[in-house]
Amino acid sequence: MDIKNAVAVVTGGASGLGEGTARALAQAGAKVAILDMGLEKAQEVASDIDGIAVQCNVADAASAEAAMAEVSEKLGACAVAVNCAGVAPAGRIVGRDGPMELDAFNKVIQVNLVGTFNIMRLAASQMQTRDANEDGERGIIISTASVAAYEGQIGQAAYAASKGGVVSLTLPAAREFAKTGIRVNAIAPGLFGTPMLLGMPQEVQDSLAATLPFPSRFGKPSEYAKLVLHMIDNPIMNGEVVRLDSALRMQPR
Repeated sequence: MDIKNAVAVVTGGASGLGEGTARALAQAGAKVAILDMGLEKAQEVASDIDGIAVQCNVADAASAEAAMAEVSEKLGACAVAVNCAGVAPAGRIVGRDGPMELDAFNKVIQVNLVGTFNIMRLAASQMQTRDANEDGERGIIISTASVAAYEGQIGQAAYAASKGGVVSLTLPAAREFAKTGIRVNAIAPGLFGTPMLLGMPQEVQDSLAATLPFPSRFGKPSEYAKLVLHMIDNPIMNGEVVRLDSALRMQPR
C-alpha cells in the first residue's frame, strides 16, 4: 500500500511505541490522526507532525465511534490503523492480600483486547469505502501484541491473556476482511524503551536489558515503527504476528 497521503490512525500515539509510529508515518507522507486519552500530549505530537489529535477511550464504544467519525470528517476514510494503546499493570492471580480484584483483570482485557477490537471494527468499516489499489487492497490494520502472549511471567496473567487475545484475533480478522482487501497483522514486541520501562530504576533497566540475547538493549519506538512501515509496504504480509524481541524468551519471573 502506498502510504503517501493515506489517512493513518494511531491509538496511544501520544507516547512510546505509538508516538514513534505516528512520527514515522507522518515522515513517510501519511495524514496522521493520534487517538489518545491524554489530549494535551497528543496535541503536542500532532502539532510536530502536522497531524490531528483526538481524545479517545479505545475501550468505550461511543468514545471510539466519535473519534473515528471525527477522523473521517477531518482527514477522510481511514487507510491504516495501528493499535498501540495499552496498559500493563502487574498483579498475581492470588497475592498476599488474596485474589486479584476481578475489575483489575477486566480493565486490562478491556483496554488491550476489547480496545483493539473496537478500533479494528471501526477502521475496517471506513476502509471498505475506499477505492482499491491494483492489488484490490483498501487498508491495513496492525495491532500490538507482546511476547508475554507466549511467555507470560508470574504477575502478568491479565496482560498475557489480553495480548494472547490480540494474537488469536489476527488471523480470523485477516480471513474475514480478505474479501474486501483489508490486511490484518500484529507485532509482538519484547522489551522496548517506552516511558513505563524508562521510568524504572537504572539497575532494574540494566537487569532487564541483560536478559536480551542481542542486541542487549531495549528496542526503540522507531524500530517498532520500521516494522509497521514494512507491513504497510509489503502487500502479501497478511494474517501474521511477528515477534520483535532481540531473541528474548522470558523466564517465569
